[in-house]
Amino acid sequence: MPNDWATFGADLHLELRGTRLRAGLMDALREAVRSGRLEAGTRLPSSRSLAADLGTARNTVADAYAELVAEGWLTARQGSGTRVARRAEPRDRPRHRAPTPPATATPVHNLKAGTPDLAAFPRADWLRAYRRALTTAPDEAFGYGDPRGRPELRAALAEYLARARGVHARPERIVVCAGFAHGLTLLGQVLRDRGVRAAAVEPYGLGLHADVLARAGLETPALPFDERGTRVEELPSLAGCGAVLMTAAHQFPFGGALPPDRRAAVVDWARASGGLVLEDDYDGEFRYDRQPVGALQGLDPERVVYLGTASKSLAPGLRLAWMVLPAGLADEMTAVKGTVERASSAPDQLAFAEFLRSGAYDRHVRAMRLRYRRRRDQLVAAVAAHAPATRVGGIAAGLHAVLTLPPGTERATLRAAARHGLAVQGVSHYRRPTAPPSPDALVIGYATPSDSAWPGALEALCGVLP
Repeated sequence: MPNDWATFGADLHLELRGTRLRAGLMDALREAVRSGRLEAGTRLPSSRSLAADLGTARNTVADAYAELVAEGWLTARQGSGTRVARRAEPRDRPRHRAPTPPATATPVHNLKAGTPDLAAFPRADWLRAYRRALTTAPDEAFGYGDPRGRPELRAALAEYLARARGVHARPERIVVCAGFAHGLTLLGQVLRDRGVRAAAVEPYGLGLHADVLARAGLETPALPFDERGTRVEELPSLAGCGAVLMTAAHQFPFGGALPPDRRAAVVDWARASGGLVLEDDYDGEFRYDRQPVGALQGLDPERVVYLGTASKSLAPGLRLAWMVLPAGLADEMTAVKGTVERASSAPDQLAFAEFLRSGAYDRHVRAMRLRYRRRRDQLVAAVAAHAPATRVGGIAAGLHAVLTLPPGTERATLRAAARHGLAVQGVSHYRRPTAPPSPDALVIGYATPSDSAWPGALEALCGVLP
């Protein structure tokens, strides 16, 4: 039976059962302090009297008091007894409560671009790879390690990137990092140390990436844009520009691949100026109309820095990305990474290396390519049936599509989507401040919902299209 007790004017009731007397007493006292039922400075009964009330050994109460004193909930002084610590006064008591911000509704459906179907993460295959990797890992793998990353992963990446993306990579030129933004942060520091004043960016893209370069002290002028994509021929006119960040294989958010003549032009600019092309291989593995477009880095490995990540193909929570660097940049990058963050998680790197070597990664990408292509086709068919005036673009590759809306309707459509619990973004969200406005459009991430949520998300989307 539970023991109930009330004490010294404070309406405090503790229910303690069986062998959990000590733990129950501690939990109840913590909760009483949090809730304000025990005021700061309140004197608690002696361990002897409380033990008698509870019908338990005095040591049980004395040990509980001692542990709560050590945690900072109580204080104990000779001659003063045991009291509630003043610094433990709850912060959320009504007289001290800060104004509560207005609640925001949680979206029912998430169609924001940038995230894969997390429910499709290959848990069983990843667990097998993790077990095999840990079983065979040398003891030194759990030390600080090489700032470039585990040699097993760099060797596996060199083989895979050459085969799947046409990247010229040697293990000693690969640096593993904790995500694309982390790699870009390191690059920004190296560029600034080299005296580079500006790194050009595409006029539409993730603002976070331009912000990363700006925080490194670089100017980030936006290049012009037309129906064929980013106008790289404007690069020579940008004074002090020593680098350009591009999504050449699948421009984000519009979705097109950089045309061959412009691919050649940006490499020619880098050769002539001594600049660098920072290639964000965004969605490079997910091409649906033909074989994936090869990486720009293959045109000139000494002038292009290739950046890839497992965030779209597997999951962003893994925090695994990589840079393939020109020979002259690899040592500088390793030195910078060694002073900022010496190594990413060794067990995750070893598991990913095993995942690549075993062929599990290739199988997973092929399966997800089919899965996402079906969703793309369902999106195109549903929009054609419910909103025939809406054009769907950027569908040859990637995990998102662009829905061009009638002029002047983007904001109204976004408001309607929010009212229906639909999280989605307009193309204007990705516009750089100096870029000219594009036609009204929605950027639809069709990979994000789980299989069970996808039909409802698609129905909600069609319901808000003008």
